[in-house]
Amino acid sequence: MATDRDEQQRQQRELEEIRRSFAEMGARMGSLFEPTELDEPDRSLTPAPPAPPAAAPARPRWWWAGALVLLFLAGTAFGWILPRSGGGSASPPPTQPSQTTAPKAAAPEPTPPPKPKTSVPESCVNAAELADEVISRLDRNVRDQRLFLALRDYTIASQACRREASS
Repeated sequence: MATDRDEQQRQQRELEEIRRSFAEMGARMGSLFEPTELDEPDRSLTPAPPAPPAAAPARPRWWWAGALVLLFLAGTAFGWILPRSGGGSASPPPTQPSQTTAPKAAAPEPTPPPKPKTSVPESCVNAAELADEVISRLDRNVRDQRLFLALRDYTIASQACRREASS
């Protein structure tokens, strides 16, 4: 029982020490969360510092809106005027007189290179058709002997296509 009481007293002393250190720190730092001084009760009677001077009156919002509209109109006017007064008349520039020399012979237009004719071996066409059939059966969820036969035929046709394409 004595140890519980000693423990409570020790905690109370620590708590008081912490409160006192916070109060001292608040007095030095001017904290708003802790009292400034525990020893000076007359501190609240000191006069408040003078109010800061009144700030210059802010311009009304309509003034800023007017300035923006004026700036927009000035930009539009300059954009409209500057291209039209390009330093010359609206007529096109005069063409240079042509020389009286003999005309050059027209060069023949280059012909494009011939396009290679693509040909696909017949076995590749068959392989593509069989592949379509296999995919169609898989999509329709037809998984029977017809799928097995189509897949076997596709495998044989694709091997023949590879042989023809590589030779």
